[in-house]
Amino acid sequence: MTTINLKDYYPWYLTNEYIEVTDEVAEALMASKRAEAAHAERVRYNRAYYSLDCDDGIEYSACVHEPSPQELLDRKEMFYLLWNALNSLPEVQGRRVDAYLILGKTYRQIAREEGVDKCAVRRSVKSGITHMKKYLRKNF
Repeated sequence: MTTINLKDYYPWYLTNEYIEVTDEVAEALMASKRAEAAHAERVRYNRAYYSLDCDDGIEYSACVHEPSPQELLDRKEMFYLLWNALNSLPEVQGRRVDAYLILGKTYRQIAREEGVDKCAVRRSVKSGITHMKKYLRKNF
């Protein structure tokens, strides 16, 4: 039997309290204490003081950066360019390109909704993308 101080293992004990435990329990408590100390040392050595899953906003700020005003203007300009290129297409072709690229629908879904063959939709979308590229090269 080994005598241990509960204050060393449990933080809610404010005063020294000694009890006798079996050798296996004492060894398990010491192993746990060593593992915690080793983990704390690894955290200190690697400067890994923050956890990304503790809901304090660190994960969000590490993963998502705020765009600069210049980036916002560039995005807005690119949006208008693509919008104009999409609007330069005929109505049916523009609707199909919009459904495929922006809404993420498959050729089969678009064909089923419009009651046409899947190959016709695929040709229309590919042709529309080609016309949009030509429009963007020509005008910008």
